[in-house]
Amino acid sequence: MNVRQVIPRDAIPSIDDPEFDTDYAGDGTDEVVVVEGEPAKAYPVRILNYHEVVNDDVDDIPLAVTWCPLCGSAVVYERRVGDRTLTFGVSGKLADDDLVMYDRETDSEWKQSLGNCISGELEGESLSVVPASLTTYAEFEDAYSDGTVLQPTVAKSEAASKTDEPAEIDYGTNPYQGYFETDGFGLGAHRGTGQQREWTRTDLDPKTVVLGIESGNDAVGFPLPRIEEAGRIVVTTVGDREVVVVSTHDGLHAFENPPFDLDVTDDGRLVGDGTHWTTASGQSDDGCSLTRVPSRRLFAFAWQDDHGAESFYK
Repeated sequence: MNVRQVIPRDAIPSIDDPEFDTDYAGDGTDEVVVVEGEPAKAYPVRILNYHEVVNDDVDDIPLAVTWCPLCGSAVVYERRVGDRTLTFGVSGKLADDDLVMYDRETDSEWKQSLGNCISGELEGESLSVVPASLTTYAEFEDAYSDGTVLQPTVAKSEAASKTDEPAEIDYGTNPYQGYFETDGFGLGAHRGTGQQREWTRTDLDPKTVVLGIESGNDAVGFPLPRIEEAGRIVVTTVGDREVVVVSTHDGLHAFENPPFDLDVTDDGRLVGDGTHWTTASGQSDDGCSLTRVPSRRLFAFAWQDDHGAESFYK
């Protein structure tokens, strides 16, 4: 693992006192990380690009909503480790081009895509993944009539600057748009300077979207193209957990496999047991629920960095 200091600590500021409202000033096509609760909460990627970590509580459970733009990695973790509740910030370091978080209680450092502590007092500890999804704001708004959305804050961020010094944030701009439109990956590709990483495999592009599921000692990454090739739905086992992974009109989702067959229609809708299911919420038209599986959404290169070249669903 290659760990390097790239920008000063907290040059990208975490959000530690998040504010929510039922109104959202962005676009319905904006991607949001969704955590179910009373109420459900949406965290727009438009905001996460400038903060990367939101320390929050959902239904009295302390959570860290985390996002690494370079890895396209969205993971929600519980902030409890043993009898400690941690708060996370952005260290300014990268580990294999992935965000390194630090906790303010012990100054330990954590690899975002894995949730593992890689140095400090808590080295060897791991954060628990919380079920969450990445969908569009329009889908979130439709699925949760009483849902709330993270609001912008007044702050400065290195992501808004052309230097390592933080600048005022304009949430109407996307500092990573060029990066997401290019084939290159990692910090070198984003900055356009320095040595860029190589990708030798031909079956997957480095920035292929992957949904990663871990159970026990097993880890399987489900690439979007392979799910689509399988008819948009795959039923398989990861560790001792039987899961169904679906590619619908609003992204990749994973649920515990129910005792009935599911299918995806031509227009990308999930159906089964005589009803329609909303993948953003896992709810059916007749009031039933699918159980969402804890997962990580990220790019193929980041999943391979963490789990190796043979860890993808085939």
